[in-house]
Amino acid sequence: MITKEEWKNIRGSSPEPDQIMLSIKGDASRSMTVRWRTDTTVESGYALYREKGACDWQKADAEKHYFETDMDESNFFFADMTGLLPGKEYEYTCGNDEKRSDVYSFKTAGENTTKFSFLCISDVQAGDAEPPADYSVLNEVLKKVFEEHPECDFILTAGDNTNCGQTDIQWTGLFEGLKGIIENKPIMFCMGNHDDMGFSSYFTKEDKYYSEYATYFTNQLWGSYAHNGPEERPIANHAFDYGNAHFCCAGTSGYEEMNEWLIHSAESSDKTWKFAVHHFPVNYAGPQIECDDTYPSLRDGMDKFDFVLSGHEHSFARSYPRRGEGLYDKPSQGTVHYNLGSGHRNPPGTRVVPKVWNAKTYCHEEILSMFSIVDIDGDKCTLTAYVEDGRIVDKCIVDKGNDVIFPYDPAPVYDRTRLKFKGYDLGLCMAKTMPEKVDGVWYMPIGKLISFLDGDIERAPGKIRIGIYNRTAEFTENSTTVVTDSGEYEMEAPCLRLKEGQLFAPVEGFCKNLRMQPYYYEHNNFIDIASETEEIPMSIQP
Repeated sequence: MITKEEWKNIRGSSPEPDQIMLSIKGDASRSMTVRWRTDTTVESGYALYREKGACDWQKADAEKHYFETDMDESNFFFADMTGLLPGKEYEYTCGNDEKRSDVYSFKTAGENTTKFSFLCISDVQAGDAEPPADYSVLNEVLKKVFEEHPECDFILTAGDNTNCGQTDIQWTGLFEGLKGIIENKPIMFCMGNHDDMGFSSYFTKEDKYYSEYATYFTNQLWGSYAHNGPEERPIANHAFDYGNAHFCCAGTSGYEEMNEWLIHSAESSDKTWKFAVHHFPVNYAGPQIECDDTYPSLRDGMDKFDFVLSGHEHSFARSYPRRGEGLYDKPSQGTVHYNLGSGHRNPPGTRVVPKVWNAKTYCHEEILSMFSIVDIDGDKCTLTAYVEDGRIVDKCIVDKGNDVIFPYDPAPVYDRTRLKFKGYDLGLCMAKTMPEKVDGVWYMPIGKLISFLDGDIERAPGKIRIGIYNRTAEFTENSTTVVTDSGEYEMEAPCLRLKEGQLFAPVEGFCKNLRMQPYYYEHNNFIDIASETEEIPMSIQP
C-alpha cells in the first residue's frame, strides 16, 4: 500500500503544470484546447499562444476543475485557444505567472479540408498493482509511429486507455507514457471497460466494480471535449469534427440514450465521412466473445455511420458492410466494423477464428503493438493496419464515389441455409444437416450444434438430452414440451426427426432456455446463434 503523502513524491500533482494534453473541442481549423494538471495551491491558469514566428502572444484563460482521486487532490485546467487561422502552425505555453510549461507547437486543420490522416490505437492499458504504472513502451511505440507517419494530425483511441481506470496510479502512468506526444498532437479518447473499472483495494484486486458514470475518465477530461453527448454522461460520450469527417466516441453504459444520441448526431451532420468509436466490437473475431448488450442495443445508431472503430479483443478484424442482420458488399449498404488490435504489446487477447461477418482477420499473438492509419482524401478513405515492425496486416480503400471497397471481397450468399454459432461455421458436421424450414418455422439439428460446442449429449430412442452453459434441456420427438433443470416449457412447434435421422428443434424454442438468441440473415441466408455469455462450454470428463 502507499499513502497520498508518499504518492506526492512519485507522480503526485505539484505547482508545476504537467499532464499537458491537446484536444479538439470546437472548429479544428480555428481552435485548440489544452489541458494540464497542478496541485490545489494553484487557483488559476492560462495559456499563451501565437502563430509560429509571430511576436505577440494571445492569452486564453483556463477553466479550473477540482478532482480528488484515491491518491491525490488536483486542479485540472482547460484553456480554449481560439481565433486561429486554418492550416497554420502555432506555439503555446500553459500555467500561471509563477509556473509555466515549456513551449510546444501544434497545427490547425486546413479550412474545409478534405485531405488528412489520423492515427487509431486501442487497448494500450498496462501496469500491475505496484505503482507507478509503467507506460514507457507506449511512449516508445507512439514516438516511432509519428516518426514514420508524421502526416497524422491527431490520435483517436478505441478504449481501454488504462488497465484500471478508477485509480490515479493508472492515469498518471498513462499520461507519463504519452509525454512528449500529446503536447503537440491532439488526442481523442474513447472510453473502454477498463477505464471505468475499479477495486475496493487496487493493490489486492478485491471487490471489482465499474463506475456507472466513469468518474475518473470524466473528471480528468472535463473541459477537454465538447459536452455534446447524452446529458447524464458527458465526456464519456462526445462528438467532434475534423475536416469532412464527423466522429462520435461512445461510452460503455447508458445504451438507450447513447443510441438516440448516435442517431441524432449522425443525422445532424453533413460531413462526408462518419465514424463511431465504441470499445466493444460488434463483429468480433474471438470464439467466445458476445455483444448482446451492444448490438442490437446500439444497432440503429451504429447503422448510421460509415465505420465503427472498436477494440477489446486485442486482435484485428474488418467486417463486410453490415446493416442489421445483413452482410453486404458496397459501402452504401452498411457499416464497416473495424477492430484495431492491441496498441501496447499486450496481446494475445482472444484467439481469433474465421467469422462469417469479417472480410479480414489477423490473429495478433506476437508481443508487438498494432495501430492503424486512416487517410481521408475526398470521397475515398484508406484504412491501413500495421504491426509495429512495419508489416501491413490489412489495407482497405472505401471509395464512396464509385460505391466500392478494395480489395474486392463479396460477402457470402448461400443457396442452402447455413447454421453458425457466434458467426463461426459449423463445418463438416453440418454438411448434411443444414437448417430446414417446416410450415414457416426454422428448425436446426440439436445434437450437431451441441457436439460442435463440446456440450453434453445423451441420446435415447426419440429423445435427446443436452447440457450446456450449466443448463440442461430434454427434447422429445413430435413433442413441443422441453424438460429443463428449471422446469418445463412449450416450444412454438414440435421436435421433428428430419435429415439423416437427426432430431431437429424449432430454433426459437431451442434457444429459449439456453442463454442463446437466434438471428436470421435473410440477405445471406444463414442463421446465427448468439449467446449472452462468454463462458466456454466444455464437457466434464469423469
